[in-house]
Amino acid sequence: MAILDFQSVSKSFTKDMTRIDVLEEVSFTVDEEFVCIVGPSGCGKSTLLRIAAGLEHADSGQILFKGDPVIKPTQKIAMVFQLFGLLPWKTAIENVMLPLEIAGLDKETRSQRAREHLHNVELDGFEGTYPHDLSGGMKQRVGIARALALRPDVLLMDEPFSSLDELTAKTLREMVLKIWREPEPPNTFIMVSHNVEEAVLMADRVLVMSSRPGKVIGEVQVDIPRPRIDHCRGTQYFDSVDDVVGLLEKGKKMRPISNNTPDHVPASE
Repeated sequence: MAILDFQSVSKSFTKDMTRIDVLEEVSFTVDEEFVCIVGPSGCGKSTLLRIAAGLEHADSGQILFKGDPVIKPTQKIAMVFQLFGLLPWKTAIENVMLPLEIAGLDKETRSQRAREHLHNVELDGFEGTYPHDLSGGMKQRVGIARALALRPDVLLMDEPFSSLDELTAKTLREMVLKIWREPEPPNTFIMVSHNVEEAVLMADRVLVMSSRPGKVIGEVQVDIPRPRIDHCRGTQYFDSVDDVVGLLEKGKKMRPISNNTPDHVPASE
């Protein structure tokens, strides 16, 4: 049984009285592995993650987590957002503790677990710091710690490094891969990225989506030995990058994008 089973997931939104089909019959499975999803802007990648996290509902189809439909948020599936999603009036440790409080853990357990995960993302000494005093990379570390504190089986990541400078992004990629390689959960990672080289560097498989309405049009299996930092200049690495780019170019030609609506279009807009 797959950890996550995406079964013919379709989704549309209404914007200015116009129906926008975002996802069309998206189907694939994910086990204990690192999967990256790439595709043209607006093809529904972020929406797909939000459905997997229980934050959105599909119009048709479903996503199964270990055989059960995902119909609402669950501690077993956590998400790291592109724009951090931290509450500015709460400190780093309070932001990490918040979902634990919602989950009903006692204060001592919340504090202990939050400190443990802030330590794991190398933020010792910044527990009492507010988001406005943290750099972008540090904010994202808090976001990662917050997600991991729930001890999920699945970690969803929506372009987690796109707003960071390359040196900071490189450091956080290595940190995330180190966390993924640990024997304890989460052992299933799904990450949306616009950076093909990043996807090939991190993933076991790269799934490629078409232009909106997005559907999976192919995948590239990445068999490069880990750690890949030693192989990212080799022929196999660049061949994999070329394979992904080739599928992306094919996907862009499948159907035109009608407007510049972003990946996630709230129904209220």
